[in-house]
Amino acid sequence: MPFNWKRILLLIGFIASVIVIGYLLYFLFLKPAIPPSGPNANANLPGGVLPPAGTNVNIPTAGNVNGALPGGANVNVGPPEAVSPGTQIASLTASGGLTQTTALTTAKAYQPTLAADGNNAVYYDKTTGRFYKITPDGKTSPLSDKVFFEVENITWSPNKEKAVLEYPDGANIVYDFTTDKQVTLPSHWRDFSFSPNNQQLVLKSLGADAENRWLAVANADGSQAQKIEHLGDKDATVYPDWSPNNQIIAMYSEDKDFDRQNLFFVGLNNENFELTVIEGRGFQEQWSTKGDRLLYSVYSSASDYKPTLWIVEAQGEQIGQNRRDLRLQTWADKCTFSDNDTIYCAVPKNLQTGAGIFSTDLNDSPTDIYKIDLKTGFKTKIAAPEGNHNIDQIIITQNGNDLYFTSKTDGRLYNIRLR
Repeated sequence: MPFNWKRILLLIGFIASVIVIGYLLYFLFLKPAIPPSGPNANANLPGGVLPPAGTNVNIPTAGNVNGALPGGANVNVGPPEAVSPGTQIASLTASGGLTQTTALTTAKAYQPTLAADGNNAVYYDKTTGRFYKITPDGKTSPLSDKVFFEVENITWSPNKEKAVLEYPDGANIVYDFTTDKQVTLPSHWRDFSFSPNNQQLVLKSLGADAENRWLAVANADGSQAQKIEHLGDKDATVYPDWSPNNQIIAMYSEDKDFDRQNLFFVGLNNENFELTVIEGRGFQEQWSTKGDRLLYSVYSSASDYKPTLWIVEAQGEQIGQNRRDLRLQTWADKCTFSDNDTIYCAVPKNLQTGAGIFSTDLNDSPTDIYKIDLKTGFKTKIAAPEGNHNIDQIIITQNGNDLYFTSKTDGRLYNIRLR
């Protein structure tokens, strides 16, 4: 039979194609990788083979920080790691931005105030039941050896030598820290304020029925009490607060319209003082150091029911004049006068609508600290305390070097250096 050369040539071509394709597949995909050359070519590689794709890709090496070998000495240490762009460094003193804070107490500091020396602070510690004096650098000493358990409210005299201590069961005492003596006051007396000379108290005497409710004045030992104004069922809108200039002993408010109220001033001798209008409700007040101005906060529909700060003249024939919106949304009890023309306030970074009405629930924002010049109206943000504290109360030392504050977040007493 003659050979079919055409078929034989096709078979040979097919076999050659298979061999060529097989070689190409081997060369491209199956040939072992060639180990890299150099002194470290085989470091950490078993048998000179590269690790499979995807292994140890972009994974930082642990335990080799700043040139230190794992488990060995730290050699060839480089410069400190650079701070990430945008990271803030807290300033040692208040200069308008993030500011270092120092915790002075480990427990909650209850109702602190400036000590008689003008630079230290005094406060009550509920965990120990004792009063302490503390310095700006955190050194504490007992204000008295006496223990007072479960004090609910404290009203300090201007000279800080006496305080009215109110208890949850209604008991009230006046304690003199210089003599270590105390006197008991009637349990139906409430809302105390000392006179500028520390010798008298203005208060609410709240009998069981409206006929026996009075604004009254008494000596600091409870003696010689006298009625000033009948309160009836209006006691919630009466504010005992003895002015530093001794002219005013209390205020009371009455509705004027939906948002506004009239604020009346009460003296010891039935004086006929002018009234002033307050632009909202939720009234909180604070006297200037000389007693000629009144700082107050109120909320209204115009402010989305958030508290706003106002200042007004509050002495003699000037009462009600120069009433100004300070354009800061905060509560008056988050502020303090450092002198008659300067106020420091803790101002929430964010306030929800209705915060003035529901302050217990909505007063939870971190706060910045502002300084307000009442002569010019100029206000300056001086500090954003590190820690995002919701500041509850602030105190300025007389020398102007330090600011104390209590944090609503944890109740502790803190310090900020002003200069």
